[in-house]
Amino acid sequence: MFKRLCAEFFGTFWLVLGGCGSAVLAATFPGLGIGFLGVAFAFGLTVVTMAYACAGISGAHFNPAVTVGLFAGGRFDGKDVLPYIVSQVIGAIGAAAVIYVIASGKPGFDAAASGFASNGYGEHSPGGYSLQACMVCEFVLTAMFLLVIHGATDRRAPAGFGPLAIGLTLTLIHLISIPVTNTSVNPARSTGVALFQGTWAIQQLWMFWVVPLIGGAAGGLVFRHLLGEDVPKSSLSVAPSGLGNA
Repeated sequence: MFKRLCAEFFGTFWLVLGGCGSAVLAATFPGLGIGFLGVAFAFGLTVVTMAYACAGISGAHFNPAVTVGLFAGGRFDGKDVLPYIVSQVIGAIGAAAVIYVIASGKPGFDAAASGFASNGYGEHSPGGYSLQACMVCEFVLTAMFLLVIHGATDRRAPAGFGPLAIGLTLTLIHLISIPVTNTSVNPARSTGVALFQGTWAIQQLWMFWVVPLIGGAAGGLVFRHLLGEDVPKSSLSVAPSGLGNA
């Protein structure tokens, strides 16, 4: 378990450092900024790379909504849900701290004023989208993310391509929803940067926990009951995770 939790820590650390770091440091760099497209690919690449690195250790969840969704889908043991989530949140906070230290090296940097890659709705949505619109967006995209994760790691799926499919799905999710919520679908990612933004991001953080967790559970349940095969409970000890075929 210790090694599994370490893998979740480092995987989530890398996801937030690569994804949110690209948004804070590179998205709007004068003349050479990577923009929405670059940030979307940065998030996808973090998942692809760390999934291949850590899938055999922890299953490469890196996201509380994924952990809850895999539990709902019958792929993950309930007693391990909370330890996984704690490790993911700590990893996200650690990465946000590194981003903050780097970004603070530029004169005039202000995490609160810049938003620090935080997720928001209403006046803090990049496109000014309402709370209702943002909730629908986060719910549907998180649910679809879990459908892809379950399907790409199912015993019937081609072996070895799960991380690639999941990373590309996260890229697509960001292409859709960066203008809406700045894309969460991951409560740990939202928490890490919100703590350093320090004002409205913390006040709105509740939504980026509640809705992705519900969406992840919904996606897991839909796959389990409509698309999946029955998974013997005994197999949980062999393949307890998302990227090990159950």
